Amino acid sequence: MNPIELNKRQEDILQIVKENGPITGEHIAERLSLTRATLRPDLAILTMAGFLDARPRVGYFYVGKKTSVTLIDNIHDLKVKDFHSGPVVVPETMTVYDAICFMFAEDVGTLFVVDKNELLTGVLSRKDLLRTSIGTQDLNKIPVHIIMTRMPNISYCEKSDSLVEAANKLIEREVDSLPVVELQEGGLKIVGRLTKTTITRAFLFLTQHDE
Repeated sequence: MNPIELNKRQEDILQIVKENGPITGEHIAERLSLTRATLRPDLAILTMAGFLDARPRVGYFYVGKKTSVTLIDNIHDLKVKDFHSGPVVVPETMTVYDAICFMFAEDVGTLFVVDKNELLTGVLSRKDLLRTSIGTQDLNKIPVHIIMTRMPNISYCEKSDSLVEAANKLIEREVDSLPVVELQEGGLKIVGRLTKTTITRAFLFLTQHDE
């Protein structure tokens, strides 16, 4: 098998931990002039790949690389909270025309629709917007809540869910992304999004290793 290829930031993280471990994620982020949230995916991948280990209230330290069997087992330990990105949301009152422009500007395939309380009410896909744009309707007069997919037909995940569970939902529902939510009184608050691309990168990284 081919060896794991680390990106520049991951190599910098390993070097910092080698020289200063044990070291907390906050201190690693400070040395790289980044936020802790930005480093979460890199730290999760490096930990699950076996380069790093972590202990509560102690921090990260360098340990080397794990065996292929352990890597495969650890795929099931990957959590949504370590890989999700920020949500891309629009209000229910936004017009279809503005939603199309916003989707292309953000370069995403799915928009999540929220109400005035910032709670999830719907999902807009490229197909939804394309279907509506075909015809003679004035897209500046159609609010997105008219065409969006509504609950209970929306699949979602929570931070504590495993990446494998989230991947199964993406495949079963044949969607490109899932909203990451927190359960609140009155509805679901969107805290992130999880895409097929995110999951693919995580799984590929863990399976490209030396025997």
